[in-house]
Amino acid sequence: MKKRASGLLLHVSSLPGKYGIGDFGENAYQFVDFLSATGTKYWQILPLGITSFGDSPYQSFSAFAGNPYFIDFDRLMEKEWLKKSEIIQTDLGEDDEIVNYAKLYEGKMSLLHKAFLRAYPDIEEELERFMASHEDWLPDFACFMAIKNAYGNIAWTAWPKTYRLRDPEVLEEFREEHKKDIHFWVFTQYLFFEHWHDLKVYANKKGIRIIGDIPIYVAADSADVWSRPDLYKLDENLHPEVVAGVPPDMMSDTGQLWGNPIYNWEKMKQEGYHWWIRRVEESFELFDAVRIDHFRGFESYWEVPAEDETAENGRWVKGPGLPLFEAIKEKLGDKEILAEDLGFLTEEVYNLIEATGYPGMKVIQFGFGDEDSEYMPHNYTSHSIAYTGNHDTKTMQGWLDTADEAAFETAKDYLNLTEAEGYVNGCIRGVFASSSNLAIIPVQDLLGLDDSARFNWPSTIGGNWEWRMTQESLTEKHKVHLKNLNKRYGRSL
Repeated sequence: MKKRASGLLLHVSSLPGKYGIGDFGENAYQFVDFLSATGTKYWQILPLGITSFGDSPYQSFSAFAGNPYFIDFDRLMEKEWLKKSEIIQTDLGEDDEIVNYAKLYEGKMSLLHKAFLRAYPDIEEELERFMASHEDWLPDFACFMAIKNAYGNIAWTAWPKTYRLRDPEVLEEFREEHKKDIHFWVFTQYLFFEHWHDLKVYANKKGIRIIGDIPIYVAADSADVWSRPDLYKLDENLHPEVVAGVPPDMMSDTGQLWGNPIYNWEKMKQEGYHWWIRRVEESFELFDAVRIDHFRGFESYWEVPAEDETAENGRWVKGPGLPLFEAIKEKLGDKEILAEDLGFLTEEVYNLIEATGYPGMKVIQFGFGDEDSEYMPHNYTSHSIAYTGNHDTKTMQGWLDTADEAAFETAKDYLNLTEAEGYVNGCIRGVFASSSNLAIIPVQDLLGLDDSARFNWPSTIGGNWEWRMTQESLTEKHKVHLKNLNKRYGRSL
């Protein structure tokens, strides 16, 4: 990121399409074409992991497995593993602008089972080879999901003791008796990785680089915790003693209680941070650049007693710090890593970011309450990524609609916002004109949408991660506008 460039932020789930949620099908390729035609170099997405309860891409059954919802059903029909009539008869949600995860879970997974039964056993040997090529996580994940399915999808901490404690003989017996069930989950990953790889190759050939996202934590109900409980702070019953979150801030008066188990960093250090190295390595097999979420948590993290209902009574605990990232660099070399450095930052956090050399984030809508704010564009350095907002913030129009008068007037004066140009367009112009080498705009802002299109409201349950773009959303007008911005501010491909 040493040259000026731009990107759009749009999660795969928000792409338009025929099958209830955005996927790796034709609309993803068309979005890549749109980026290429406008001179835009980066496509930023959120984590691609298989979502668990709550539908958040930051709470996954695995830190390594991909989301089966993104598999391209058109390709399954081409292989005659699925029939069009079967898809038409399956309810995947009626609203093209909203993802209905409940209907997806019932309908899409059922369709994938049908595809699997048609492909199996012809593909059995290929699945075995694929599983062997990902032996450090895929066998455990597939077994975990098969056991979970066998016990009505309850959390693994509620499984019978022999399964919870991974009794070798019991697990081996389960693998033998449920080989086909386990292979189904291998099948979903086989398709996910094949379809994503093809899309990424296409994007790269068009000059588009993809920025992925690594959540700092894993979900409590995940194959990661079940397979390696010693890497987390758990009690004798394998329940978290403490959980992750952040203290009260501008996003929430009671903080954000994420509920993820906290890493046993001392154990990870003893193992040379092998688990984290593999996680980053796997991510760079999927993406060209990677944003590490909640980067300040590696310097100090907010630890909350597991029984608390809010994050207010937590405490700051020192994280692994620079040695973790030195270990990653020593093993993997220089990688294009971005630090999500928003939130409450201390001098120690700034020092860690500087020591790693990773660029941080600058969100323009955070800047207008204080003219000395680091989020005011004149304070941006070239080694940073400028945003109007991100997946956790209001849309730019939403911010303009709700900002207090002083902040609004500051933004209006600072950016010379006019009704003729459009206030949101003026904010986008401010980001593109900044000295940050990389400027990224959520698609909702390019479209000028209000907070009805917001992707996530932190510390709330329900109604998040659902927004989708329609087939008609991106028009020639948007293409010309973005192309002109890239050209004017030296960010074209």
